Amino acid sequence: MSTIAAAIVQGRPIPLAIGDGIAQATDLAREAIDGGAQVVAFGETFLGGYPLWLDEAPGAALWDHPGSKALHRILLENAVVSNDERLLPLQELCDASGAVISIGAHERVRNSLTNTQLIFRPGEDPLPHRKLVPTHGERLVWMRGDGSTLGVHQAEWGRVGSLICWEHWMPLARAAMHNLGESVHVAAWPTVRESYAIAGRHYAMEGRCYVLAAGLVQHKEDMLDGLERCGGSAEARKLIEAIPADVLNKGGSLIAAPDASVIAQAGEGEEILHAQLDLSAINEGLASLDTDGHYSRPDVFELSVDTREKDGVKFA
Repeated sequence: MSTIAAAIVQGRPIPLAIGDGIAQATDLAREAIDGGAQVVAFGETFLGGYPLWLDEAPGAALWDHPGSKALHRILLENAVVSNDERLLPLQELCDASGAVISIGAHERVRNSLTNTQLIFRPGEDPLPHRKLVPTHGERLVWMRGDGSTLGVHQAEWGRVGSLICWEHWMPLARAAMHNLGESVHVAAWPTVRESYAIAGRHYAMEGRCYVLAAGLVQHKEDMLDGLERCGGSAEARKLIEAIPADVLNKGGSLIAAPDASVIAQAGEGEEILHAQLDLSAINEGLASLDTDGHYSRPDVFELSVDTREKDGVKFA
């Protein structure tokens, strides 16, 4: 299979109310697949929405803030978990269509939250990637992932992997993923700003792969709607209402080729971005640059990746 069809769903998530968001995401993914897509990408934490109050609401980071605590409780109560039956519609869609779907979610691991990108693949359990380093204020919400979720899915046409947001500025994380030989890489972002677009295009060139840089469209009113779907909270509503702007995540998704060229570009609103990916361009590009092979110096540099789960407690 030398050419495949890809799509980015640049949609408006239903923040906080993850159950409702799964139904919405399934419908949107089905629309993309009905349009021909064999691999579909959603942005960072589409299931649950990006926690915009961390950056946009004055005082959200203050110790013991009642609104921040209420929102954290709601995320914990609604977050997906391992083997979550609520995710079956997405799995069934993959099984029936043969497509691969990458989508971001808030995941509960014991009593903490992780920023997780899930790759749904036909006939197999979802492949998770948990963000290794939450960025800046995100550390108030998410714990760090470990090396056990650095991996790729082997599709019949190639390998699919993902990193989340500022992980694309972690050189060693990129090197590890390049070693796994991605054909398609999902770069999940809340919004694809100019610097994020540069990071995605650079990753495509460096890794000689196609990059689906997927962003969200998210409004303050979406957060208030999601809050009410979860039963509401006066403290959380007050914090969200303190956010001065309305449109906070503005999409900007793009699809980059292995030579770093942009082959599809979204605007700022909701849309499904489609592109045909000519996989033969990957091997052609490797003639001049293979950062994991002939353009590496294993005699000078060596990377060790610890893929063990780090739970912190071992019962013998």
